[in-house]
Amino acid sequence: MLENLASGFAVALSPWNLAYAGFGAVLGTAIGVLPGLGPPATIAMLLPLTYGMEPVSAVIMLAGIFYGAMYGGSTTSILLNIPGEAGSVVTCLDGYRMTRAGRAGAALGIAAIGSFIAGTLGVLGLSLISPILADFALRFGPAEYFSLVLLGLTMAVYLSGGSALKGLVMTVLGLLLGTIGLDPVFGAERFTFGSSNLTDGLDFVVVAMGLFGIAEVLSNLESPEQPVAVKPGIKSIFPTREDWKRAWAPIARGSFFGFFIGILPGGGAIISSFVSYAVEKKISKHPEQFGHGAIEGVAAPESANNAASVSSFIPLLTLGIPGNASIAMILVALMIHGIRPGPQLIAEHPDIFWGAVASMYLGNVMLLALNLPLVGLWVKLLQVPYSLLALVVVVICVVGAYSVHNSTFDVGVMIGFGIFGYLLRKTGFPAAPLVLAMILGPILERSLQQAMISSAGDPLIFVQHPLSAALLGVAALVALTPLLSLMRGGSTKPA
Repeated sequence: MLENLASGFAVALSPWNLAYAGFGAVLGTAIGVLPGLGPPATIAMLLPLTYGMEPVSAVIMLAGIFYGAMYGGSTTSILLNIPGEAGSVVTCLDGYRMTRAGRAGAALGIAAIGSFIAGTLGVLGLSLISPILADFALRFGPAEYFSLVLLGLTMAVYLSGGSALKGLVMTVLGLLLGTIGLDPVFGAERFTFGSSNLTDGLDFVVVAMGLFGIAEVLSNLESPEQPVAVKPGIKSIFPTREDWKRAWAPIARGSFFGFFIGILPGGGAIISSFVSYAVEKKISKHPEQFGHGAIEGVAAPESANNAASVSSFIPLLTLGIPGNASIAMILVALMIHGIRPGPQLIAEHPDIFWGAVASMYLGNVMLLALNLPLVGLWVKLLQVPYSLLALVVVVICVVGAYSVHNSTFDVGVMIGFGIFGYLLRKTGFPAAPLVLAMILGPILERSLQQAMISSAGDPLIFVQHPLSAALLGVAALVALTPLLSLMRGGSTKPA
């Protein structure tokens, strides 16, 4: 393996491939910072440029865009409460609270360093055990995917931060919104009301920018005093010793969860970030701090989504199975050059496999060197008057929403959900479970239908498969924990 990795570094360190890795990392970071234009769309637009490139160079550049976006996605989540990427939705919960408390530098610093550590550990795991883990991921069928997504949704209700009932209501609403569009199996239109704009459903990026960005602006502008996004006098952009003491274990656990969940097609950065956040809140001695600026709430999900972005290459490179839209675009880039990823890729094209792996090591170093010096710049941008900052936020949201499908309809949807998000804030309903349910709902439905078709309508398939049964057991345990705590508390009261 060391010999193969050495040959991979020889490929990745060539001047052109090094330049492609740097270009991908920089562009990916910019895409992550600016919401709306995500990695799948960017990679799709750049596919024609790969026609004249070597296959390994194309993979190196496109991979850099993908995992670079995971780095950049935390920036607007922390500073503006706008998730640049789906995997950064959870980061908004505590990252923006840290910004409002004058600790934006520490939040951005721990996000960048945690991302570097998780990404490096992820690439190391990719190098060492990708064949074994890919074989494990191959065992996941529709029943296992259904149970995994159900576990993620259960976690979403738990991490809602306030009333579990309100979290459940928002999760169910998100599932209903996720059904808008075409049925994933039979192709029938649902809740489109004859509008072609709703055929593909509601884009979660547009919805998220409204619920988080526009709603935040509306909430702040109604305040008698103009809020200051970052308190003046920030002297350091690096986490303190106390921050490190609290964050190192969440970074390690987030890297672990992110790596293993990222291997599973359909898992990826979204589920891993929510699961890692929920785990940290569950085991914390001070769970009440989560949602109010806990640095663990930034370190864990950011580590998880970066580890997941790396490990999602395992099923692609070893089995030829893309786990998400971005990886699917990279699969297309390889197929353009007549290369079909799969079990024979390492033997037939070792330069592509090991060159891509080595470039990820280099890319993580580049991203750390790129992000840490820019932390101070991002913080300074938020020391402008909030009236100007609010205008910038609205412009970013409008441009980002329009750029998703080049449609003014998406802009209207974003504004509508911005007003809806403002009303949710006034009534104490959490928005994060709704967004997660919108993303995972179609996966849940598709897996349910496929499992029922394969079992001829027998629901016992979900408990007959050991892995599916284990995931359902964990979901049930998470769901019943608040109820058991309530019953235990009630039983101690005198009659």
